[in-house]
Amino acid sequence: MASLGSPLRTLRSLLRELRYVSAQAGRPYRDMAAYQHLREAFRAHRITSEKLCRAQHELHFQAATYLCLLRSVREHLALHQAYHARGERSTEEAAGLVGLKLPQQPGGKGWDP
Repeated sequence: MASLGSPLRTLRSLLRELRYVSAQAGRPYRDMAAYQHLREAFRAHRITSEKLCRAQHELHFQAATYLCLLRSVREHLALHQAYHARGERSTEEAAGLVGLKLPQQPGGKGWDP
């Protein structure tokens, strides 16, 4: 299993994703119930003197999983807006979407003499 990294880094990344969501909703992220829950959960599961704190590890794993979901949804929506539902496109626009460039026709303007 891959390393989860620092719990503080995961919390900061989660808060950054909440800021993206709250910007779309038009209200401060600190007023959201998700922010309150994250803050309380991370404060309740701080590092203790125990050698193995399963509750803290489980919380960190769930937070990292939720962070992956939030990032994936945000990136999916960005890609969806960029490539979908624009109607009919010309051949040049469709080729440009995938990084191709159409060849120039001889004579500059076309095949007409």
